[in-house]
Amino acid sequence: MQRPENIAGQELAGEVLAPYLHAQAGEFLRSLRLHREAGPDNHSSEEAARALRAAARRISGTLHTFRPLLDPEWADRLRAELAWLSGTLAGEHSCSARLTRLLDALHRLSGPGVPAPRGDAGTLTVGAARAGALLERQLTLARTRAHSAALQALGSSRFHAVADAVALLASEVPLASAAAAHACEVLTPAALEAEGRLDRAVAALPLARAAHPYNAEALVQESESQDSPWHQVRLLLRLHRYAQEVLHHGLGEQDSPERLIAAGRALDRHRDAAEAASAASAAARTPRIAPATAYALGVLHADQRHDVEAARFAFQRVWQPVAVTAAPPAATAAP
Repeated sequence: MQRPENIAGQELAGEVLAPYLHAQAGEFLRSLRLHREAGPDNHSSEEAARALRAAARRISGTLHTFRPLLDPEWADRLRAELAWLSGTLAGEHSCSARLTRLLDALHRLSGPGVPAPRGDAGTLTVGAARAGALLERQLTLARTRAHSAALQALGSSRFHAVADAVALLASEVPLASAAAAHACEVLTPAALEAEGRLDRAVAALPLARAAHPYNAEALVQESESQDSPWHQVRLLLRLHRYAQEVLHHGLGEQDSPERLIAAGRALDRHRDAAEAASAASAAARTPRIAPATAYALGVLHADQRHDVEAARFAFQRVWQPVAVTAAPPAATAAP
């Protein structure tokens, strides 16, 4: 965290905050142009959509953290619209990534030489093929619907209003009077508050339990009911990173610390595994599926929940490396 004395010179808060928002608005507009030029259904379009969502998240997170320095009505309205846009555009990618993750896991679990846990390997192999077909039907349908929703959103008057608002943001930021204070007096406290919210949320996590890499105990202790606090930490970590970026932008720096990046990757993996497990569980509730299919989906669900625990362990190792418990040294005999 950049402390007050590290903010460059005696710059005013608006002189640090506005250029960052200008830059992210510019990135949003560039990504939008690339997305339109690429057209639908190709890799370049997916990359442009990903960059568009990233810029939207950064603008939205900055408006949230530094709201007291901005026109609050304008900030709240733009945040809501950017959240709608980012969520709509993310749907198709999420379905595709989830399907790939689940099919890869099924292939791994039923591959040659892989024993079926507590069951017959042949049953798992037959069930895996049927489970894969079921998941492909369900998630392909969801992806198609998400694709249609994204196309409809991008052609809507609501989206054009958002794009116009971001275009204005690229040249003008509606600042409040508080932005006329020195950056070290108002920007850093707001960023420290974002860090404090993250620290409090992390402190509420069961990190001691997550310190075990193969945590079978956690799997039987309603691990799924613990997902929401971890997802919340992921969002708060993102807000903390963006607040850091604002302060670093004022110093001409861009990259987030490696620790924050690694922690974010662990929490992304946690989210992906948890959502994949939920998809496997939902597929298993499909009426009239064969027992072998239900069995394979159950194995797949357990596999993804194990990956949830592995992601929690990875986050714990990044966030509190000194807190990893080690076995006490063996007692030595008295001479």
